[in-house]
Amino acid sequence: MQHTLIDIHPTATLGKAVTVGNFSIIQADVVIGDGTWIGPHVTILSGSRIGKQCQIFPGAVIGATAQDKKGTSLQTYLEIGDHTIIREFVTLHRGTVGHTTIGSHVLLMAYVHVAHDCTIEDHVVIANAAQLAGHVQLHHHAVIGGMAAIHQFMRVGSYSMVASKSIVRKEVPPFIRVAREPLRYCGLNWIALRRNGFTATQCEQINYSYFLLYRSKLLLSEALQVIDKQLQPSQEKEMIVSFVRSSNRGIVKKTNTPIT
Repeated sequence: MQHTLIDIHPTATLGKAVTVGNFSIIQADVVIGDGTWIGPHVTILSGSRIGKQCQIFPGAVIGATAQDKKGTSLQTYLEIGDHTIIREFVTLHRGTVGHTTIGSHVLLMAYVHVAHDCTIEDHVVIANAAQLAGHVQLHHHAVIGGMAAIHQFMRVGSYSMVASKSIVRKEVPPFIRVAREPLRYCGLNWIALRRNGFTATQCEQINYSYFLLYRSKLLLSEALQVIDKQLQPSQEKEMIVSFVRSSNRGIVKKTNTPIT
């Protein structure tokens, strides 16, 4: 259903059963999938691609030009998957060297900002007022606490959790919790492991990997070698080892205070 007090460009493509609330604006070169609900006072700018069954709440600004002084002459897009929820006053920007990509089943709570060229994979949750700088990558099932700030070009691994009000200046490997200032490793994200059906054997491998990386006296390179030699091949092992080895900016350090 479309109300009368809206502005939809005639070249915008809206799927079946799309609802657009009063005072919303949808510009040219926008594609919106079937069944998506758009509340009142939403602005969707050119270059936005929105999937099916999404929900976009009042005040959100989707597909704005990047806040980047160098600018770009490239045609870039903001791409959003299916069943993603975008709450009030979220701001999402298009890319500068590529596309800004947000996956499916993502929840972006109120006042979240996602800058240019970010990649957010499926099932990510970002709590209120968290801020992502350009080129940030959030891997699937990551959780970002409220009012956290993530520096440009950082990666946050799958099933990890960043505590609220954290400042992420180093990369966060998968399966862990990070908190404190400066940011520190605070143990495994046991809640995510349990909720997502990881077996006892999988959890033991993950726990032992991070014991070697963070709790032993081994150098990082030595710990990775031990993980390679001692642990059986598994997807979890590969996720940890490949993430750490591919980190160009370094991973978060261990804490010197007791972990609870």
